[in-house]
Amino acid sequence: TMQSSGHRFRDVEHHPLLAENDSYDSSSSEADMAERVWFIRDGCGMVCAIMTWLLVVYADFVVTFVMLLPSKDFWYSLINGVLFNCLAVLALSSHLRTMLTDPGAVPKGNATKEYMDNLQLKPGEVIYKCPKCCSIKPERAHHCSICKRCIRKMDHHCPWVNNCVGEKNQRFFVLFTMYIALISAHALILCGFQFFSCVRGQWTECSDFSPPVTVILMIFLCLEGFLFLTFTAVMFGTQIHSICNDETEIERLKSEKPTWERRLRWEGMKSVFGGQPSLLWINPFAGFRIRRLLLRAKKGGPEFSV
Repeated sequence: TMQSSGHRFRDVEHHPLLAENDSYDSSSSEADMAERVWFIRDGCGMVCAIMTWLLVVYADFVVTFVMLLPSKDFWYSLINGVLFNCLAVLALSSHLRTMLTDPGAVPKGNATKEYMDNLQLKPGEVIYKCPKCCSIKPERAHHCSICKRCIRKMDHHCPWVNNCVGEKNQRFFVLFTMYIALISAHALILCGFQFFSCVRGQWTECSDFSPPVTVILMIFLCLEGFLFLTFTAVMFGTQIHSICNDETEIERLKSEKPTWERRLRWEGMKSVFGGQPSLLWINPFAGFRIRRLLLRAKKGGPEFSV
């Protein structure tokens, strides 16, 4: 802790050198890094992220080719196929944006004497320094041992999205859990209809695959759907509860007493999802710019090499 006695910064977002863009004037290299594509090179996280995609692709394969295409009801197949695939695209898009979005990292190594002088601290003001990443630690920021950085309003590090869930990507993580829960519930409902249809009719006619293969594929899908539905529904509820209470999971587990002014429930939702309620709240593509992403990719490689 670096201090000169007195009180700590209460609202770092309003401090001129600790703004939300996470860049600071004393180091042009940090500004350059902010323009790079965000990606955590963590082996466990990358394996979990790939597994997530493979499981969604598997579910889409079983739903499309085992249950819907062989169906004699054209409209049943069309409506459910379009709905399931749209939800799958939204889920994977939310996953990508959670994984590739800066969660709110504090500039690493900015606790230099030059930067401290630029802060123009008044007598009695207190700032906190993270000894692990040598950065000035804003209020409600926590250090992630996997990302090797302090993250603003860090909720937790999720290996399934290979990233921290923090101030800037929590919205996409909430959408990811919501859409995964929806496609899991949809898959379970379709499996129920398919089993009923196959039992009532002929197993050889209800699928293009042999009966044993059909049963095995659908059993695995049911297990996957049940596990994913349970996990993501609980996580979705936990995230919404945290947002409404303006309290991260780390703060809740540590039973930290709030030193900040908590937002009202509706204000917390608008802060995370952006603006007044609209369809943009559930759109993972909102604010996405392909041209900006390509320019960042040309400027440099991944931000992290963990």
